[in-house]
Amino acid sequence: MRHALFTLLKRDLLLAFRQPSELINPLIFFLIVVSLFPMGLKPETPFLPMMGAAVIWVAALLASMLSLDSMFRADMEDGSLEQILLSPWPLPLLALTKILAHWLISGIPLVVMAPLLGLMFNLPAEGISALVVTLLLGTPVLSLIGAIGVALTVSLRRGGVLLSLLVLPLYIPVLIFGAGSVWDASLGLSIRGPVLFMGAILVLALTLAPLAVAGALRISLE
Repeated sequence: MRHALFTLLKRDLLLAFRQPSELINPLIFFLIVVSLFPMGLKPETPFLPMMGAAVIWVAALLASMLSLDSMFRADMEDGSLEQILLSPWPLPLLALTKILAHWLISGIPLVVMAPLLGLMFNLPAEGISALVVTLLLGTPVLSLIGAIGVALTVSLRRGGVLLSLLVLPLYIPVLIFGAGSVWDASLGLSIRGPVLFMGAILVLALTLAPLAVAGALRISLE
């Protein structure tokens, strides 16, 4: 089973790198959205660091959503998704592997770029560290929750609007605690509580989301 999961992960990563537009477009969107705000304000603006946490997190959320639809769409179109459902391996583990591939492609680049973007908003070192930590905890949750919405809408021709309506309300707790932790860290306050809460959300999503995705895929392909 380990070999099957590794093969699926490798396949999804190779397919993503063969279509660089799907890989680069969310990153360009993320950079553009975050960069526009500092350009529209003076560098000495006192509330620029306060805005930075919220702007970066909202941009990361929207950039993650841009790449969600490709998680199962290509497999649906070429028939691979049906083969995955018929395979002898547990479907929740296969779904978790595809979610992992999505996070490696869309989430990790956002985390890597976050410190540079934090400097654009004059975030202190503590705020940038909190930004990296919260993105490491929050972006997997975005992929896990988003996968549920994608699995429910994968059989629809134009499910983008419905997907947004399904997942955006579930993203709100991650956004609140993620942006709030960065601002608290910038003020020198402890972020242990919010970070632990985000860790609990991640554990809960890791436990339940693959099961929900597996059930949603079976319903969508019936």
